[in-house]
Amino acid sequence: MKQNQQHNTILDLAAALNLSPATVSRALNNNSNVREETRKRVLEMAGKLGYRKNTMAAGLRNNRTNTVGLIVPKISMYFHAAAVTVIQNLLHAEGYNLIIGQSNDDLLMEKDLAETMFSSRVDALIVSCTLQTQDFSHFDIFADHHIPILFYDRVPPVSYGACTIKGDDFRGGYLAGKHLAETGCKKIALISGPLTSNLYQDRSAGFLSALKQFALPVYEELIYHQPLTSEHTISAMRKMFRGKNKPDALFVTSDRNAVTAMGFAKENGISVPDDLRIVGYSNDPVTAIISPSITTIEQFPAVLGDRLVKALMEMLKQKEEGGSLPEPIITPVELIRRISA
Repeated sequence: MKQNQQHNTILDLAAALNLSPATVSRALNNNSNVREETRKRVLEMAGKLGYRKNTMAAGLRNNRTNTVGLIVPKISMYFHAAAVTVIQNLLHAEGYNLIIGQSNDDLLMEKDLAETMFSSRVDALIVSCTLQTQDFSHFDIFADHHIPILFYDRVPPVSYGACTIKGDDFRGGYLAGKHLAETGCKKIALISGPLTSNLYQDRSAGFLSALKQFALPVYEELIYHQPLTSEHTISAMRKMFRGKNKPDALFVTSDRNAVTAMGFAKENGISVPDDLRIVGYSNDPVTAIISPSITTIEQFPAVLGDRLVKALMEMLKQKEEGGSLPEPIITPVELIRRISA
């Protein structure tokens, strides 16, 4: 082991093989000018001596590290897990490694991760922001150093001037409200996330647009914008069903919280869908196996991941050749109808 640790540079390999360092370097990089016999000797000796290519040093020389940073709120969330899997696989196929940082929906953590990614000399950065992020200046350093940055799902306003890709959240909210209205519901409640986030601004606006189209009243006591936790969801449900104006339908802008709402209904003798129809958002696999299964909005995370990587590759190309940022990208959504509504 000690010998392997000592012989870990191109100079060590060259000395062991009685070759020039330049020849060893070319062999390790599959240069066509190196004979196959020599290349095999170099690779065999590299294995014996435990040689590991210093990709960071190579990156510093050519100003590229072939790494992309990604900051995600919570990797445990179905949408992000599905999207990140596609993103990592496609980036790997393009020759890039992905460094993932989880902000835990904490703004200070997000700022620390942005600084860490910059210090790690990533070639580009992908970000889905926290629900509290309203000042995006901690990402300015990337633009200042001409490092491509692409926001997805939770994105800054257009005025920030960054490349963005997100689902059609307005349409998603609209489809949920429209479906509930078309099934005859008259008092439709909403449990949504905080309006500091573009997600919940757009989903709520789409939902309210559908109610307006169908001439349905908006009951303020049935509208909740709050942290999307189980505790907050249960609290909202209690308030709704203790009041005189009980809803006959509910749109929850998160599948996990739609499942929580379903549990509350079961525990309190509220029949779904007879007494209460429920629509969630994201098409988390659990919504298909719970009983009754939950109607939801499909976000197509694989489509978003695919288009994100294509846009990022274009941005990296433009960094070298010069050019403008890609236009904002909106990916499709679709209502998935199940038993709950």
